[in-house]
Amino acid sequence: MKKGAVMTKELIAKAVLAQTKMALAKADLAMREFFAALLSLKITKKNAPALWAVIASMIFLGTAQPTAYGLEFPMTTRLALPDSTNLTSKNLTVKSGLPMVSLSSQMSEMAIVADLSRQVELARTKPGAKKVAREIMKSEYKWGEYQYTCLNKLWTRESHWNYKAHNRRSGAHGIPQALPAIKMDVIADDWRTNPVTQIRWGLRYIDIRYETPCKAWSKFSRSRYY
Repeated sequence: MKKGAVMTKELIAKAVLAQTKMALAKADLAMREFFAALLSLKITKKNAPALWAVIASMIFLGTAQPTAYGLEFPMTTRLALPDSTNLTSKNLTVKSGLPMVSLSSQMSEMAIVADLSRQVELARTKPGAKKVAREIMKSEYKWGEYQYTCLNKLWTRESHWNYKAHNRRSGAHGIPQALPAIKMDVIADDWRTNPVTQIRWGLRYIDIRYETPCKAWSKFSRSRYY
């Protein structure tokens, strides 16, 4: 490509970018002025529907335009506004792509993800791994403190609650020392680095094979494995 053509394209790109920035700045100023005016209004039951209609129209116009000065911008998010007299966070919905998902549902999913991340980070330490195991066995298996005492003895002997523990000779891995370690794929394929995956697999294994941690500990005490 010739140097002149390259420079021309660069100049066009810069001009388009400058125009886009100006358009966005004007739109931002207009929105600020609009909401400033909106805040100064006295909202009543009579004028609330009209105000919501205006807001809905502005949002529609802002999202319906597929281009800005020739640049393609994907329409990925739209708001569905409920009746103005019954507006809550539960009936406010966000449409991203095709599926309609309630805002409260999205927030619940985010809370679940945050809790799972917290569990994983907590379980990377030995005290944290013990706490996570106690929580899971109590909530999902209904095992109490007596069974936890047996589990603590068992996994302390096996790995000292170290999710990185690996037996090079046998290939056993993780907090429960799964053998072969690939068995933990039944929970998730991140078992090499995720202590919660290891804990969940270990508790499931004990439940299926021995029914309780204390029975698994009895087996280990006799045979040095479980």
